Amino acid sequence: MKENINYNVPKEKLVFANTNRTIHDKELSTKPVGYFKDAFNRFKKNKGSIIAAFIILFLVLYAIIAPIFSPYSVAYSDGHYKYVLPKSNISEQLNIDFWDGCSNKEISKENFIYYYSMMVETGHDVIKNGEFSTFTVVNGKKESIKYKVRLDSYHAVGMYLTNTMLQEEYFAIQKYQDETGIQVIYPITDRDLRPKATQDESDGNFWFKTEVSGTKTKAIVTENPDGTFTFENIYKKYSNGIDDYTSKVRFEGENNYLYDYAYKTVSKNEETGVTSITYEVRYNYYEYYKFYHSYYLKDGIKEPMFLFGCTSGGQDIFTCLASGARFSFIMAIVVALVNLIVGAIYGAIEGYYGGKIDLIMERFVEILSAVPFMIVITLLKYHMESTPQVLVLFIAYFLTGWIGMAGRTRMQFYRFKNQEYVLAARTLGAKDTRIMFKHIFPNALGTLITGSVLVIPGMIFSETSLSYLGIINLNSGNMTSVGTLLANAQGRMTDYPHMMFFPALFISLLMLSFNLFGNGLRDAFNPSLRGTEE
Repeated sequence: MKENINYNVPKEKLVFANTNRTIHDKELSTKPVGYFKDAFNRFKKNKGSIIAAFIILFLVLYAIIAPIFSPYSVAYSDGHYKYVLPKSNISEQLNIDFWDGCSNKEISKENFIYYYSMMVETGHDVIKNGEFSTFTVVNGKKESIKYKVRLDSYHAVGMYLTNTMLQEEYFAIQKYQDETGIQVIYPITDRDLRPKATQDESDGNFWFKTEVSGTKTKAIVTENPDGTFTFENIYKKYSNGIDDYTSKVRFEGENNYLYDYAYKTVSKNEETGVTSITYEVRYNYYEYYKFYHSYYLKDGIKEPMFLFGCTSGGQDIFTCLASGARFSFIMAIVVALVNLIVGAIYGAIEGYYGGKIDLIMERFVEILSAVPFMIVITLLKYHMESTPQVLVLFIAYFLTGWIGMAGRTRMQFYRFKNQEYVLAARTLGAKDTRIMFKHIFPNALGTLITGSVLVIPGMIFSETSLSYLGIINLNSGNMTSVGTLLANAQGRMTDYPHMMFFPALFISLLMLSFNLFGNGLRDAFNPSLRGTEE
């Protein structure tokens, strides 16, 4: 049943509006917003993408800046400091048990005496702060004492014994010791009293009396009530009666050199008539390292300190990772740009003209895409063996990399080429190139940019995988890759996890950040969202 509603409106309100003036449209009070500014306004509202962008920026800056300011290079290596742990100045100054180049160890009594003796002789904290604790291990009916220590991987290298130190370097160290008061060379140990076990006879850390127990060298020490040890040294006695433990030589004249406190070898080349003098020297490697780099080479390295630790070859992981990351970024960006240009042009022609042109061009694409990438790079390596690996990698990525970009562009052109604004432009006489790149291409730009950005982490991951598997070898001269670092660390994951941790962390952050960043770009450049507010 229809209900009658009585709208009782007062008569005085029923009046004509604007009877004395003409109605006009109101002037726009807001400024026009460009395509990219509108995209940026939408992008910055995505907090995840903003955070991802900052992470990517940080990784890029690290890749660019770190190799420049680091005193080390990829070509640098030191076999004595292989596997050393990450260390920073902050941890050393605050004396905290984190990032200090040390690791917690449970070692036998023999090994404890070995490291403890280094600390006694040099004064270096081979065992951090000299602190240790003991506990008993029962194995069947046999009990043994174990020591818990925090071992410094830098000082644990200890002493080295060499018989090939040239006179020039020998005297330079003596001068350095006189000027700085820092001891590098330590008294030589008597050859007749050195350990007889084969593996220990050339070990410079044995400066005390030992005996052979089976095949092992055992220290002859006195254990004190407080758990410390007293050692009896086997230093070489000098013929002139001087027992200068600091082994310093004063440069007051050639006749005052105390040649006899070290084993000296004089050899003469019969052909050239040149006489060379070498010394058998026992030196502390930590202090020698400081002398060699800061005083002798003057290469900016003041002391051994590796922020991310060292590889199995004694390379600085911090510098190698940054250099590998920089190469990966440059390679990925260059290939992505080339593929974007080639793929966009190719796909635009396909999508705009369609018909037979599209049919023929698509068959060519199908032939190329049917060949697996692994076969492409294998054939290129085989036929371009003498070509640099970087060029081989670039060609392999280019041969098939543009296909995906061409497919995206083709799809977008099929989508927009029959829109009203395109038909209007064609009716007004616009040329095909103008319609393609002035009217259609800007609308497809969002999808293409997003695709190009997501190609970059994919290529970096692919390059890392190829170098990790050894298919591409980029570890030459002053070049390396993240994949090479991961491959070298694989066999040492349990003992030295830092070698795997930092390259793996870099790849993980990169992939996650680029995916979040790409999602933000996709929404920002979506033309259907232009002018909308979230």
